[in-house]
Amino acid sequence: QVQLVESGGGLVQPGGSLRLSCAASGSMFGINVMDWYRQAPGNQRELVADINSSGDTNYADSVKGRFTISRDNAKSTVYLEMNSLKPEDTAVYYCHAKGRRFGIPQNYWGQGTQVTVSS
Repeated sequence: QVQLVESGGGLVQPGGSLRLSCAASGSMFGINVMDWYRQAPGNQRELVADINSSGDTNYADSVKGRFTISRDNAKSTVYLEMNSLKPEDTAVYYCHAKGRRFGIPQNYWGQGTQVTVSS
């Protein structure tokens, strides 16, 4: 089992910045991708960014150039640095971990952290 705990959300003005953290605990064996999703009211959950065990990253077009995902393997923590925030970035942000363990797919979610961009 893997437990994920997000932190760092809050209220920020347009153009501002926030850094989200996702601390993982438990056995990370077989987990090779960590990512951030977000879900705004009335919308489906969407992938924001992901990072694999090699450090390769992928971003949604809507956040490219503004958001940066990174990981600290020693701390089992993944970060999402968010800059130039826009009101449309307002959502609950979820940390997600996935991989395979002995051939069995593994998927874990955090509880989410609210990000509100408003003046």
